[in-house]
Amino acid sequence: MQEPVISLSGARASLGSRPVLRGVDLTVHRGEVVALLGANGSGKSTAVRAVVGQVPLTEGELTLFGTPRRRFRDWARIGYVPQRTTAASGVPATVREVVSAGRLGRSRLGLLGRADRAAVDRALELVGMADRARDSVNALSGGQHQRVLIARALAGEPELLIMDEPMAGVDLASQQVLAATLREQVDAGTTVLLVLHELGPLEPLIDRAVVLRDGCVVHDGPPPEAVGQHALPGHDHVHPHAAPDAEPIRTGLLS
Repeated sequence: MQEPVISLSGARASLGSRPVLRGVDLTVHRGEVVALLGANGSGKSTAVRAVVGQVPLTEGELTLFGTPRRRFRDWARIGYVPQRTTAASGVPATVREVVSAGRLGRSRLGLLGRADRAAVDRALELVGMADRARDSVNALSGGQHQRVLIARALAGEPELLIMDEPMAGVDLASQQVLAATLREQVDAGTTVLLVLHELGPLEPLIDRAVVLRDGCVVHDGPPPEAVGQHALPGHDHVHPHAAPDAEPIRTGLLS
């Protein structure tokens, strides 16, 4: 079997003095689409920020494409879309300029060649923003801004795409565009790790769900909505490897 694209083992991390990850194990294989689910404060965003190097681990091991994190340098293989609320705002830049920034990791000396410009054009087309390429990002709606952040990640043609709450605060039309965009990337073989509050229109794409609670993995398997009686609100699920008296997952906490 090929090395996992992401392997996180016994991961612990803190924000300030507060422990956030408490021994998280997470493996994502090539071509998989994995959703990280959980209530607010469960550690989902901290886990992906640890994967991309923004939050240091206090304990545990992380490998990316089979390489230990401390030796990994090929960040152009990874596209990262942060939460929209954490992205820079008020920047005097056009849509094309923001998306072009996602190509810098693959360009020489920061100069974009023909292939780079073509990749930017394709990314804009994928998210339905080609007609707004010359507009200021400050003139966009929240959903359009999110599309631009995703296009910026796609412009680098990543093998692994990590997205933190890509549907948060996004209108229905943009949700549908983003779902179609992601479907095309998955069909092309991109590996995807998503932080989600709920599956929504992305549910058909999800291969596996990893549910966090209080910084611990409490479920790793089929999405809760696909388990048991379709996970009606409040329906309980237990991690398949948990002890018989383990506390169930109450899926009403995920939304």
